[in-house]
Amino acid sequence: MTDNDEADNLRAGVVGLGAIGGGVAVSMARCGRVPAVYDIRPDASANLAGVPDPLGSPAEVAKSSDVVMVAVVNAEQAREVIGGENGLLSAAHPGLVIVLQATVALPVVHELAALCAKSGVRFLDCGVTPGDRAAEHGMVAIVGGDTATVEAARPVLDDWAKKVVHCGPLGAGMATKIARNVITYGSWRAVHEAADLARAAGVDAARLAEVVDTADPEGRTLLQLLGMRGPDGHLPEAAGRKIEPLMTKDLDAARELAADLGLDVPLVDAARANVRATLDLDEKTDGKPASHPQQAVPSAPDELRRFGLAMMDAAYGPGFSNAMPREGGDPFTQATADYLFAQVWARPGLSVRDRRLLTLGVAATVGRADLIEIIANGGLVNEELTPDALREAVLHLAAYTGWCKATAVHAGVTAAINAHTPPQEQK
Repeated sequence: MTDNDEADNLRAGVVGLGAIGGGVAVSMARCGRVPAVYDIRPDASANLAGVPDPLGSPAEVAKSSDVVMVAVVNAEQAREVIGGENGLLSAAHPGLVIVLQATVALPVVHELAALCAKSGVRFLDCGVTPGDRAAEHGMVAIVGGDTATVEAARPVLDDWAKKVVHCGPLGAGMATKIARNVITYGSWRAVHEAADLARAAGVDAARLAEVVDTADPEGRTLLQLLGMRGPDGHLPEAAGRKIEPLMTKDLDAARELAADLGLDVPLVDAARANVRATLDLDEKTDGKPASHPQQAVPSAPDELRRFGLAMMDAAYGPGFSNAMPREGGDPFTQATADYLFAQVWARPGLSVRDRRLLTLGVAATVGRADLIEIIANGGLVNEELTPDALREAVLHLAAYTGWCKATAVHAGVTAAINAHTPPQEQK
């Protein structure tokens, strides 16, 4: 029998046919691996396409399955389904894999894994998201456990998950899911405070939503900081130094507006109080931020690309990298994201502003007004360079590159300044 035959012949089970478990069962049935199922409601599968009637107990599911998904609500239900009377372990056979999909505390994960190990049963913790896509083969499986067990269960996981992400050893899947939930619910609190600010200032919340959705339709800004961090978890110092004054200024403006409107914004207050900690600039030496060691370059191609694109946005403003491919591309495009920005611009030896001025000088030597405008625009967006400073740079470069080439520098700088300056203030 080939490996493909073994994968095709794996028997699947689902205990708990709620929104997640029911959707998982439907997705598997659609793929041709009809699962054995159990739910305390005898008619739980009545409206689940292709899913058979529930068996009489979790034990019966264990007898009929090689991989069982446990999609219950909480820890107590998981304990009962797995280790209780007529639970999965009461009828477990060698090689059975139990996949816990309920979000529970990490000690519970290890408790249940130890219980399974006593019966010779393998165990995986598996967070899932988004739950509303369960029946459409649209969820991500966030898995923790040893590699051999993950690979043994993968054919079944692939039948209901659009992607299986092995996060690490036992508990890593649950920890990742919990961290992902922090992003979700923390963002909801941020949205709540932002909507209150807008509403109190006389702005319809729908207009705020329109602005956010139009400017950032895929939500990339939300995860920009996460994408910029290196494998050691630190933000490149150059990026942190560049972001700090912008973040401080914008949060101060939010606090001032909230004070004027009589609103409490505890999340904004906490974000403002922890700006330097957020940007990994907390440690100091001789009154100056301590330099982190050079960031380790991500080894995985997708991580390297994400890191490079995030650094590109940090250098030239949110959304600048939107035209770049998320993966692949021709050799020059690949090198621009994966080398120039991921491995050169991100180095801590020079600030982003320093690198921008050096790049401006090089661009001046080729007389490309369009490139000059992009570079100058980045300095204005990030508030590293003022219009007056850029105009001074034009004169300085003219003395070194020649007046003809400086004409292009002047044109590019002027275009960037005009784009950021109200018409009545333009010189």
